[in-house]
Amino acid sequence: MGDKKEMSCCCGPGIPLNEEITYCKEASYISGAAKTAAGDIPRVATELTRRDKLGTWMARWGIRRMSYRVRPGLYAVGNPDGGSPVFVTANYKMSFDRLRKELKGINGWIMVLDTKGINVWCAAGKGTFATAEVVHRVSSVRLPEVVTHRKLILPQLAAPGVAAHEVLKQTGFKVIFGPARAEDLPAFLRGGLKATEEMRRVRFGFRDRLVLVPVDLVGTLRFALPIFGVLLIVELFLAKHSSFTLTNLVPFLGAIIAGSVLTPLLLPWIPGRAFAWKGWLMGLLWALALGAWHGHFEPTSLLILPALSAFLAMNFTGSSAYTSLSGVLREMRIAVPLIIISAGAGVIVFIVRFLLRS
Repeated sequence: MGDKKEMSCCCGPGIPLNEEITYCKEASYISGAAKTAAGDIPRVATELTRRDKLGTWMARWGIRRMSYRVRPGLYAVGNPDGGSPVFVTANYKMSFDRLRKELKGINGWIMVLDTKGINVWCAAGKGTFATAEVVHRVSSVRLPEVVTHRKLILPQLAAPGVAAHEVLKQTGFKVIFGPARAEDLPAFLRGGLKATEEMRRVRFGFRDRLVLVPVDLVGTLRFALPIFGVLLIVELFLAKHSSFTLTNLVPFLGAIIAGSVLTPLLLPWIPGRAFAWKGWLMGLLWALALGAWHGHFEPTSLLILPALSAFLAMNFTGSSAYTSLSGVLREMRIAVPLIIISAGAGVIVFIVRFLLRS
């Protein structure tokens, strides 16, 4: 296990020693320690390794995504001292990696909150990147003993979850909300902790949407494949004259692509505001395209496929900066009943036609 000196080198203040030893030995991003009055603080590298990049790729595809996290606590970047800035982030490793990467050449401290492995924006909405956690972490890492100033730089997207005046009241630390993107932090620091209008702008362009598609698509297929298996069994063993082939799955796979892939990518250009409506339109276009290809329009397809695409598109509201929590709730109250009615009607038509054919 190593002697006491080696163990303290791995551990930030306020972190249980026996929990952190294995973690520190496994963490490729730890590159030493910074000595402070509160103890030795792990120093992190600003260069991302192949292991870091592989972990990001896996998380993007939904592989071990909920366990992709770093230990909450205090970390050093460069060679910080008591006057160096303190950056606050989530313990979702992708958020942590993005921050430390952009701090190359900067001496500072990173205070990682326990957001249960959820990224900054989602954690602020879910209540894990919150006032109470900021207050608790300031105390647990003994931050007043590490720095001489009383300022915390938080991500702009954390603002919905943190009451700055309460943090100041309870800790004495002033909350300063930084830019929307970590890449603007160097300019933000050079500007005296002042964010320009462009830094405050939340951009959600094509590339931003593209990198979010895989995790939703993989999550959907995990549920869809067993359903497809059930349909296959029904057709093969219950129908008297089954003509089922893998091509029968194409309509459903197309609806999944329409809702989980095409709708997010084409989001700004699809008419309407509601995500469910946009997905329904894409699903309807897919159903009409199938009908035109086969020379006839199946009522089952026209009822089920747009409903499926609408539901999957609505899931993307949790990944988008296009809407608010209140907007999502309002959309769900309207869209979910309509989706259920449409899909239910399609299932009834399918069952009736199936029984007549058997």
